[in-house]
Amino acid sequence: MNPNESIPNPRRSFLKALGGLTAGLASLPALAAAQTAQGAAPRPSGAKYMGDFAAPKLEKVKIAIIGVGARGSGHISQLATIEGTEIVGICDLNEGRAKGSEANVKGKGHSPKVYSGDENAWKKMLEEVKPDAVFIATPWELHGPQAVAAMKAGAHAFVEIPIALTIEEMWDIVNTSEATGRHCMLMENVNYGREELLYLNMVRQGVIGELLHGEAAYIHELRGQMNGGDSTGSWRTLHYANRNGNLYPCHGLGPVAQYMNLARGEDTFRRLVSFSSPAKGRKLWAEKSTNLTKPEFKTLDYQCGDMNTSIIKTALGRTVMVQWDETSPRPYSRHNLIQGTKGTLKGFPNGMAIEGMTKSYHDWTSSEEFNAIAEKYEHPLFKRMGELAKKMGGHGGMDFLMLFRIIECLRKGEPLDQNVYEGCFWSAVAPLSEKSNKEDGMPQDFPDFTRGGWKTTKPLAVVE
Repeated sequence: MNPNESIPNPRRSFLKALGGLTAGLASLPALAAAQTAQGAAPRPSGAKYMGDFAAPKLEKVKIAIIGVGARGSGHISQLATIEGTEIVGICDLNEGRAKGSEANVKGKGHSPKVYSGDENAWKKMLEEVKPDAVFIATPWELHGPQAVAAMKAGAHAFVEIPIALTIEEMWDIVNTSEATGRHCMLMENVNYGREELLYLNMVRQGVIGELLHGEAAYIHELRGQMNGGDSTGSWRTLHYANRNGNLYPCHGLGPVAQYMNLARGEDTFRRLVSFSSPAKGRKLWAEKSTNLTKPEFKTLDYQCGDMNTSIIKTALGRTVMVQWDETSPRPYSRHNLIQGTKGTLKGFPNGMAIEGMTKSYHDWTSSEEFNAIAEKYEHPLFKRMGELAKKMGGHGGMDFLMLFRIIECLRKGEPLDQNVYEGCFWSAVAPLSEKSNKEDGMPQDFPDFTRGGWKTTKPLAVVE
């Protein structure tokens, strides 16, 4: 969950890109107003709705990856072990990282072409190796453009969080996916955590009744990235300086959104309000640090509040609280809570309070009671693959489970667990929260990326 990806563009280009990003965010009010559920342009003739889309089966999935820093190198190493994959291309600006991943996958029977040294080398890779699937683990501002380019090159795109930075880029992703018939999936690995899968199974079986409210957070102190090199996420620092909102909402929101079937037949995203605390921690850290990656970090005017709290109101009137804080000195938490008419399930720490099932709904379950209930409702995917996933690693195995399911769906010709619209809805919290913050908490409407298609999209099944 700490996407310490490599930097695929030099510092000067990166600063230029962030300057363009800041300018782009200034035009967001008019853009969002033009692309609400009512204002979205009709789907072009011949374009496919991708909500339940299943691509043709692939006997072998030819894979290329852009970015093999700490995050991408782990992905490609695990993908190389999954049956039915062929690693055909590896790209990173840093030749040493690219060669390191090449050696890793060669030891597992693959012979990829390697591309490095040029910020546009990934474009050459897409043209030459013609992959079936492209995995993108690069800095945030490159996700949208690279996903669109991958789909236009004929590949399915799998993108680290967020799927893109602006509403305009998200519409570009949706339109390209529909026009090309290629998947674009946000790689939200937390949806594959053991507790998240368990709660999904319990919710699907009606254990906590009708759903009312969710809470989702990503609390992870990462100030130390400001001291790191080009593969530790230090590039995030300029986002903290230029933006203010929930810049990383998906780890908490993804599982809760799927519990609630948001954008899948039952309910969908409607409005958001957002407030940020004062921005203090990054400046204080920079002032006292003696080994910052870039000295100019000491003098930046950090705009992003240390804690952001956003509230989402759904079409059915349900609520979701989403919080984000990567600055404050406090323990790690992926707070994950789903509340229904019969009870509540939560994470960090795990607990259940269910009327008629747990000893009391006035207190959370003990670990013994929790484990007894969990054994009864363990998700079938975790039963099937959990032990292997834990051995393979990646945030306790959730990374491997996610990658395994991607390949399994592509090889079987089944819909992916997370469609392109979900990736855009979850990621849209960032620009919408920025706009709400700027307007002192004024509500912001979510665009309907599905153009009404969510009403007939099937809920995510409990995968057997």
